[in-house]
Amino acid sequence: MAGTAFFSVSMSLDGFIAPESSDELMGKQWRELQQWVFPQRFFRENLLLGEGGEEGRDNDILRETFARTGASVMGKRMFDAGEAMWPEQAPFHTSVFVVTHEKREPWQRPGGTTFHFVNDGIESALDQAREAAGDRDVRIAGGGETILQYLNAGLVDEFSIALSPVLFGCGVRLFDGVDADRVALEQVRAESSRNVTHLTYAVRQR
Repeated sequence: MAGTAFFSVSMSLDGFIAPESSDELMGKQWRELQQWVFPQRFFRENLLLGEGGEEGRDNDILRETFARTGASVMGKRMFDAGEAMWPEQAPFHTSVFVVTHEKREPWQRPGGTTFHFVNDGIESALDQAREAAGDRDVRIAGGGETILQYLNAGLVDEFSIALSPVLFGCGVRLFDGVDADRVALEQVRAESSRNVTHLTYAVRQR
């Protein structure tokens, strides 16, 4: 369905999607969580890291997720962390709508990524992203708090989790604070590779 709002994240077996501090991004645990992504051919192509890389179902899923995404939404915390780490040619190549209280002019990057700063709420950011996405879908890119806000507001249609064989012990839990009385799930797909298990769910209201 065109205009689907979705998120896709890597998650540890004990339910975490990021370390507690953004300063720990790119640390050992986070690299283990994302280890299925880094060797993939599409990941290397998208970040201009050179030729080569693995092909297979993991690579296909990365490519399919990118192809369906016409625009993204993210929280200010994720943007702040990414601004320091993303290459000059940010990996989105679409419009990205940042949910924030800050007023700021759009920030255009090489390669087709433009960050728009939305300070009138998550619904406004999603509406603007849908308009920018055209007949493609909108990805709620993160972080965890922003994903949870959209999920509890009933604004997420589906999501995918790449379940990685790693334990965090602490950090940012994906479903910490979810309104379980409101959110119901329907499993759509489950498939495994040698690196990770991909789980996809449709979101239903109870």
